[in-house]
Amino acid sequence: MAERLSAREILALVTDAGTFRELADPAGRSEPDGPLGWPGYDASRARAAARTGERESVVCGTACVGGTRAVLIAFEFGFLGGSLGEGTGDRLEAAYAYARAHRLPVVPLIATGGSRMQEGMRALTQLQRVARQSALTRAAGLPQLAVLRDPTTGGGWATLGAGADVVLALPGAQVGFAGSRVRPPGADPAAYTAEAQVAAGSADAVVVPARLREVLGTWLRLLSGQRTGPTSAETGTDPATPAPTGAGAHESGAAAEEPGDDAGGRGIVPAPVPFALGRDGLPVTGWEAVGRARDAGRPRARAYLDAYFGDRVLISGDRCGGSDPDGMLCGFGERDGRTVAYAAQTGTATRPAGYRTAARLIRLADRLGIPVLTLVDTPGAANDADAERQGAGAAIAEVFAAVAGARVPITTLVVGEGGSGGALALAAPGNTWATPDSYFSVIAPELAAAILKRPPGEAEATADRLRVRPQDLVELGVVRGVVGPADHPRAGATAPPPPG
Repeated sequence: MAERLSAREILALVTDAGTFRELADPAGRSEPDGPLGWPGYDASRARAAARTGERESVVCGTACVGGTRAVLIAFEFGFLGGSLGEGTGDRLEAAYAYARAHRLPVVPLIATGGSRMQEGMRALTQLQRVARQSALTRAAGLPQLAVLRDPTTGGGWATLGAGADVVLALPGAQVGFAGSRVRPPGADPAAYTAEAQVAAGSADAVVVPARLREVLGTWLRLLSGQRTGPTSAETGTDPATPAPTGAGAHESGAAAEEPGDDAGGRGIVPAPVPFALGRDGLPVTGWEAVGRARDAGRPRARAYLDAYFGDRVLISGDRCGGSDPDGMLCGFGERDGRTVAYAAQTGTATRPAGYRTAARLIRLADRLGIPVLTLVDTPGAANDADAERQGAGAAIAEVFAAVAGARVPITTLVVGEGGSGGALALAAPGNTWATPDSYFSVIAPELAAAILKRPPGEAEATADRLRVRPQDLVELGVVRGVVGPADHPRAGATAPPPPG
């Protein structure tokens, strides 16, 4: 069991010293013993108030966390188990309304056993109030970051917790819809933990208390759009709209028709390299392109992300019971003082949970107005029986739809293998670029040869016929250009090219 901090203790742990300001209490309710007339309910509340020093199960206020101001909602588990009643609902509604009025992110610090029995269905319906406030805040484009404390169960988990954009948890916290006293006999207690929820894709990370303020502060800074570097007005440049250069780059006037430009920005346009031959330039044959993309020594997603971002954080899980940590890296990073979201394939066959996590990332970035970088690198979508049972087709469709519907700029860099639709789903139409170590193909050359009933030795010739080389893709109009060696991690670059 994790250490159970009081509401005031958790607020002191995560907020910058001296910045917390409690919000005014909404008008109270005066029904004797609550809406059900539950005998002794008033006395129970009075004892809880005397024991905790609080008048309700939540403490709401504003504070800075790592320099970013937010509305914080801290549950007091010592007050009737942190349960939600009508008074709790009043406070939560007021806190969310304040956040929207002042354009602040919301951080629920949850420790609750669920709805308050002494108020019956009137207590349970507070979950509808909470869900509506969360939905209104989401529609307003404001981030919500939940911290799961011990315990986080019942409706508090199913609304404030699981419904947040990013879910962090303290080690060993009890987390689950069912509390410890209502689970089936023999239920595995390990399934009802913060660690299990991360493994199941329902939470993003477990964070030790000593690092909670730092991690939460980073998340708030990135998702709230607070710049840490010089602004474009200060530098005289706009990092989102550098002048395109080199063959294959669009004229600046043509960019208005590209996907995402209605959001008021565009991805960075890297400088393409000339169509050179040789190992240090572009591949001579299609089969060489395939070999270079499959070379174990070439840069992978983490090399590009580490080179591009000064600071980055990961989201994890598809919120449907799965995660693909080895196949898809998704999160937010900081580049030149501004936030960029990323979804990056790692070179393996991408699993359905990976696609659903990428779709979740793109939809969140779109709602918050954050540009997106995608890195394509997969031999293809996972096609084993488990992948089919997990809904591979529907998961890939989610990514296609998220990319197609995004209003923010999306920029794609193909850094390795571009295997069929499993790779194309992440590619931004009209704003995809390639590295010299990459190829993109409707199907792997070996599989194409097999389908055409050709001997295995025909795979090399088939690769040429498919025109999979980076320079072929430019000539076919599939990618906008090839990123030069100066932009390449293997060449000692400080960053890969995409968005600003």
